[in-house]
Amino acid sequence: MLFIAAKLRELFSSKASLTQKYGPEGARRVMLRLQQLSAAEDMGDMKHLPGRVHELTGDRAGHQATDLDHPRRLIFRPTRPSLCLKPDGGIDWTAVDSITVIGIAEYH
Repeated sequence: MLFIAAKLRELFSSKASLTQKYGPEGARRVMLRLQQLSAAEDMGDMKHLPGRVHELTGDRAGHQATDLDHPRRLIFRPTRPSLCLKPDGGIDWTAVDSITVIGIAEYH
């Protein structure tokens, strides 16, 4: 698992920093989702875990999100999207073996 920026990696590497920014429950959910993402053999596995992993559309096409504490979502994308394209141009998430965390968003 990679992070889009070093600053984001630092934030997500520290329980204290996460707690300060998102509160105890938010930090717990972030850490849980990161553990679940790390444990998945491929992103197809995530469909069966809590957190409602879902593909995004529009300007976030090619990314997925998973619920944290409402309304926050953890946003990520394949690290090498060109290696997991379907013939129709979409992403074959079962072929994704590495992700890059984009950040946390409140897009609803």
